[in-house]
Amino acid sequence: MRAAAALALVALALASCGGSSSRTSDRGGSTVVATWHDPDGDGFLTPGAGEPLLDRTDLARAVAPARTLATLAVLTDVHVRDEESPARVPFLDRLGGPFSSTFRPQEALSAQVLDAAVRSVNASRPDAVLVTGDLIDNAQANELALARAVLDGGRADPDSGARGYQGVQAAADPDPAYYRPDVDPPRHRGLLDDAQRPFRATGLRAPWYAVPGNHDLLVAGELARTPSTAAVAVGGERLVTPDAGLDVPRSENALTPQLVDSALSGGLPGTTARVAPDPARRELTPQEAVAGLRAASGHGGSGARMDDAFDAGRAVRVIVLDTVRRDVGSGGVLSAEQTQWLSRQLAAAGERRVIVVSHQPLTSVDGGQPALALLDADRHVVAALAGDSHHNRVVARHTPTGGYWLVQTAALADYPQQGRMLRVRAAPGGGTVLETWMLDTAPDSLADTARELGYLDAQGGRPQGEAGTAKDRNVRLYVP
Repeated sequence: MRAAAALALVALALASCGGSSSRTSDRGGSTVVATWHDPDGDGFLTPGAGEPLLDRTDLARAVAPARTLATLAVLTDVHVRDEESPARVPFLDRLGGPFSSTFRPQEALSAQVLDAAVRSVNASRPDAVLVTGDLIDNAQANELALARAVLDGGRADPDSGARGYQGVQAAADPDPAYYRPDVDPPRHRGLLDDAQRPFRATGLRAPWYAVPGNHDLLVAGELARTPSTAAVAVGGERLVTPDAGLDVPRSENALTPQLVDSALSGGLPGTTARVAPDPARRELTPQEAVAGLRAASGHGGSGARMDDAFDAGRAVRVIVLDTVRRDVGSGGVLSAEQTQWLSRQLAAAGERRVIVVSHQPLTSVDGGQPALALLDADRHVVAALAGDSHHNRVVARHTPTGGYWLVQTAALADYPQQGRMLRVRAAPGGGTVLETWMLDTAPDSLADTARELGYLDAQGGRPQGEAGTAKDRNVRLYVP
């Protein structure tokens, strides 16, 4: 959004905090204090009042929380992307379901949005940051390098190929399916040039833990790289319009490496355009992507999967489950061996509160039910966190031991472009209170523009209801 609106939000936060600049810094983008609204429904966001924490007593009665045990930040489905890559398939949107959001009007600004989110997280001072999958968009080496540069801090260069923007949003592109910021309303002249310029990233100050997502390990989040897809990614041609006779699979079951390689065997099947090739766009194998995420975060366990466990704050154990397929498909999977590992980790957690984290929700993955049964039987489990759905959702799960909370967080790639904070607090009688609230990105001209465009996106987070209801965002959750 406009720089003036961003400054207005800062002014509102100052007023809400009694004019103290130090308390404004402490707010860390907290939507409890202030956030963005569209009060007259005209499509333009303006700064407004925050959303207080609502009590959710689905599992236990409200009690006064005691000491804080841990504070976590959640960033998910960031989709840092090389929007100029010839391996991208934005033209699939025009085919309709199940294809959607392969093009986003704000897609050139993913790195800047992540940097602005990092600044809000830093101001909130968490003990640890959970990046719960789909940190990058298309399993490309340069995407992972860019995401790492933003999270590490220092110089971040979003550009690829030749210097400057080459892609479907260029002013000279006549295709009406794509928003062109230099030409189309809302007009933002020079936005694409600004998006490609190197910038100085802040970097996370807290340790961060990577949870792999399907877009981190698979091309377009669907398929392990093949010789043909790898050649397209580093090549000098992009597909503009597929041949009318091209049979595009409408389900994951029909998508195979053999089918993809056959379709690409004679070159790109349709009208093409030249782009500057770039070897840095090399597609990663799932094994390389896992190694890259471990190297970037300094965490992630060992072996073929990124199952991991660590302590956060005082008396809180976080268990990470890697649910990503390694061949085909965006749906998650959990093996019997992983479930056995989870059982051992739950036993080893002792009397600590337990939070389980995965990219795909355990309620939807193949093999997830045995894992959920373990959680249901363990009175120390207080929450299971996930991303993937691009929706904010907070659901109580009732169990024989009392219950715990299923918490999903919306994508940073789409409106509302927010992170989530989660504070774990002790409660009288041995219970737990979870306080969770959404984080707006820090004021930044490019990230604010991305929020504006994401809000206007006709197939994006607003029409899809990805912000969720008030009970999915800023809530106080009671656990027996």
